[in-house]
Amino acid sequence: MKRVYLDHAAGRPVDERVLKTMLPYFTQKYGNPSTVHTPGNEAREAMEEARGKVAELIGAAKKEEIIFTSGGTESNNLAIKGVALRNRDRGNHIITSSIEHMSVINTCKELTKQGFEVTYLPVDKHGVVDLEALKRELTDRTILVSIMYANGEIGTIEPIKEISGIIHERGALLHVDAVAAVGQVPIDVKAEGIDLLSLSSNDIYGPKGVGALYLKSGVRIVPLIQGGGQERGLRSGTENLPGIVGMGKAAEIAKAEMKDESRRLAGLRDKLIRGILDNIPVSFLNGHPTHRLPNNVNVRFSYIEGEALILSLDMEGVACSSGSACTSKTLEPSHVLLATGLKHEEAHGSLLFTLGRQNSEEDVDYVLGLLPGIVKRLRVMSPLTPKELLVDV
Repeated sequence: MKRVYLDHAAGRPVDERVLKTMLPYFTQKYGNPSTVHTPGNEAREAMEEARGKVAELIGAAKKEEIIFTSGGTESNNLAIKGVALRNRDRGNHIITSSIEHMSVINTCKELTKQGFEVTYLPVDKHGVVDLEALKRELTDRTILVSIMYANGEIGTIEPIKEISGIIHERGALLHVDAVAAVGQVPIDVKAEGIDLLSLSSNDIYGPKGVGALYLKSGVRIVPLIQGGGQERGLRSGTENLPGIVGMGKAAEIAKAEMKDESRRLAGLRDKLIRGILDNIPVSFLNGHPTHRLPNNVNVRFSYIEGEALILSLDMEGVACSSGSACTSKTLEPSHVLLATGLKHEEAHGSLLFTLGRQNSEEDVDYVLGLLPGIVKRLRVMSPLTPKELLVDV
């Protein structure tokens, strides 16, 4: 059976070049970066080289502005809780959006138990944050605004530079969850006015279990983990050296190849979108039609369940999803799709394809050859399908 993997938002393979770079740090170069002997110095040099490569990928001024973590979730927690707890004497108000990743939403919910107030901004039908609502909600007590760079479910890219300008006029800090965007679209933390930014290794074809937080020089946060003082005292614990080296190599590759690869993926994305919308009745695109990630195709089909589509495609060798992997085990529809104004039944009928480096036009053609027939079969079985639509089926 042909296998086509189209769930790169949930997990990516480690690039072979990354793996090759990592291997010596498991068995040959295993020194602790905190020690002062030669093996420790070699480890520290490798770690600092990786830090510099991650900094270059996002346009950071100094490599010291990169703090290594265990992944995007920890980076989001460190950024939001770190700023909130450091600045609670100045204010207790946090603003975020209604379509953030659950690691942001649940972190904000946790902070409400400690006396913080959280405002969730609405988005339009494409998932773009309401800037007028942002202006209205900002107060002198607002200490942090956390808005994602791009949504990993619907692909919509947010106007971060414009958001930054609004926020900084009121003296608040801007945190950006860029896990879904880094390595796919150019990001310049200096030019876009970003104070803190979260990223994940695996989302740039590095190993899982590694991430980073960009912390602009001069921004102060409270650490969540106490210990030996690694990572400038902000993330104690012996560093995951093989993972960090791998993330550095992945960042280097992403910076060098992003322009051409994103253009290639955008072509495959557009072909898949056109092929679905042109050949399957009452199918719709979720997310912004143009300001979207180059690898993201989120579509919905009336009268059928997304889960049935996923299982049917999986039986034919195609792996995809109905939304974020973090919420895939629940029966509730995506909070992101609901926030864009979709009804529960519309959100339940959505399907997410996320393309990656190993995907080809042949993969897209394979999916387009399967999907119309699967949708037709499921609609025939569904009691919700109108009789007039079954005539065409």
